[in-house]
Amino acid sequence: MQAGNAGTPALHPKEGAGSQWNAVRCREGSTHGHVESYFLKLNDAEGRRALWVKATILVHAGGVPRVAEAWAIAFDREGRHVAVKQVVPLAAAHFDESGLDVAVAGLRISPGRVHGEVTSGGERIAFDLRFTMNAAPLVPFPSARMYEARLPSSKLVSPHPDSRFEGSYTVAGNTVEVRDWHGMQGHNWGTRHAELYAWSHCNQWEGHDDLVLEGVTARVKVGPVLAPPLSIVCVRHRGVRYDFNAPLTLVRARGTIELRRWTFSANNALATVSGELWADTDDFVGLSYENPDGAITYCLNSKIARGRIRLSVRGRPDIEALTRAAALEIGTKDPAHGVTMLA
Repeated sequence: MQAGNAGTPALHPKEGAGSQWNAVRCREGSTHGHVESYFLKLNDAEGRRALWVKATILVHAGGVPRVAEAWAIAFDREGRHVAVKQVVPLAAAHFDESGLDVAVAGLRISPGRVHGEVTSGGERIAFDLRFTMNAAPLVPFPSARMYEARLPSSKLVSPHPDSRFEGSYTVAGNTVEVRDWHGMQGHNWGTRHAELYAWSHCNQWEGHDDLVLEGVTARVKVGPVLAPPLSIVCVRHRGVRYDFNAPLTLVRARGTIELRRWTFSANNALATVSGELWADTDDFVGLSYENPDGAITYCLNSKIARGRIRLSVRGRPDIEALTRAAALEIGTKDPAHGVTMLA
């Protein structure tokens, strides 16, 4: 593993502005608990299939053990979902301090490409995909200081929030051709997973090729106290940013988390946004996310969620859209969530 340092990384010439947001945050030799993930998701135009690939760093409190994990899920609304996970010592993996350069077991992620394979339990998902990196990074937190400070304990950013994918992947012996699938690449890190959260991303809306939604509602612990939920919503439409993340906007924003649904609303002086994302139980895959203290967060993961959005911009007609190809993740400590655990 190549650890990060405290300085701002130089821009990777192939990745542009996204590289500073893809630099690894885990410090080599640190004894503090740490979780960090790089992930990609892509959806077909019909909302039937999706692929999710992730590389994770997990450092337990006290610094030992230190592991890296490679994950992949192939979603198929009309078939079965396949999930795989491999774990290796962190010293055997690579996460770069200057940009997107990740290697865990058979998984490789680099600027504009994800390839390799992840295998477990007799299942194998292999892939070789190229993706565009034209869109500017989507940075949800309103201040850069929030990405360096102790709080919030979980940081998230989408260095490449609106990409197009080409190539193929193979699951259960069947090869799926990928042609102009919409997707994204994200990066998150922190000292632990939130106590309760809902995260969503969607850039595949019916009748709108230039609409991107990303949002989160989360409750985190500040010492022994569980803080009230905080919701951030970011929208991109026709190249214009609508970020509902200023301090007063955050106070007014609302997000409701259920085990199968996330509902949100936010407004500022320029615009109002509202909507919801949801999925049936059979369209979720359950994943066990270990925290540095050993506690488990159950991630209910769907990349074929349904949703609706309404964006009202002052002086313009309202924008309303539907989707069958959204990412929706619900994180909970409740083991009675009712979703089948596959990894």
